[in-house]
Amino acid sequence: MPDIRLPEGVGFHADDNAGRVARALASTVADVLASRLEQASRVSLVVSGGSTPLPFFKALSDADLDWSRVDVVLADERWVPEGDPASNTTLVRNNLLVGRAAKARYLALKQPGEIPDQGLEAVRQALSVLVLPVDVVILGMGNDGHTASLFPDAPELPEAMDEFNTGLVAAMTPESQPQPRVTLTRAVLAQARFTALHLKGEDKLETLRRACSALDDVFAMPVRAFLKPGLEVFWSP
Repeated sequence: MPDIRLPEGVGFHADDNAGRVARALASTVADVLASRLEQASRVSLVVSGGSTPLPFFKALSDADLDWSRVDVVLADERWVPEGDPASNTTLVRNNLLVGRAAKARYLALKQPGEIPDQGLEAVRQALSVLVLPVDVVILGMGNDGHTASLFPDAPELPEAMDEFNTGLVAAMTPESQPQPRVTLTRAVLAQARFTALHLKGEDKLETLRRACSALDDVFAMPVRAFLKPGLEVFWSP
C-alpha cells in the first residue's frame, strides 16, 4: 500500500495493475447505480475525460444495468466540436456509450456557440432534465490540483467554486489551457451521492499527497474541495 495520509473517512483502493483498478471502480459504480435504480426512475452518472478512465469506461459499458434510465454527463468539456481530438464527448461516445451502455441518455455540455458564454444557456437547458443531487461522480485530477475544469489559474474559479452557487455549470478560461471550457460547478459535484477519484501514476500520487497537506486552500488546488468523508480514491502506478 502506498505511503499516503488521507483525510479521515476517505477510502483508498490501490493495485499495481491499472486494469484491475478500473474494473474494481466499474464494479463499484455499477453496484451504486443498480441500488439507485431500485429507488428512482432515473439515475445520473458524471464522468471525466482523459486517458485514465478508458479501461473503466470499457468495463462499465458491459454492466448489466437498465441503461435506458441512466443519464450520462461529463464533469467538464473543452469548447470544441464533437469529433475534435480534444472532445471529451467523442471519447465518451466511443468508449462508454457502447454495448449495453449505448442505451444511456447522454446530456452534452458542448452546445452551439463560438465561446462557452454564448452556449451556456443551451447547456443549462440540456441539463434541466438532470435530477439533483447526481448519483455518481467520477473525477480525475491534474498535477496542478485541478479537477473537472476547476483550474487554479481560471479567473472564473471563485464563482465556480462557490458552495452557494446554485448554477449547474460555469464557463472557464484557464490561462494554462489552449481551449475554453465548461464545467459542472463545485456545488453540483460535491453534493453527489457517491464520488470517486480515479488516478494513475506516481506523479498523481505525489500530487494527492500535496493536496492532503493543506486541505483548506481549495483555490490553490481545487481537488481539495472533494477530499472529504465518503470519497473513494482508486489509484494504480
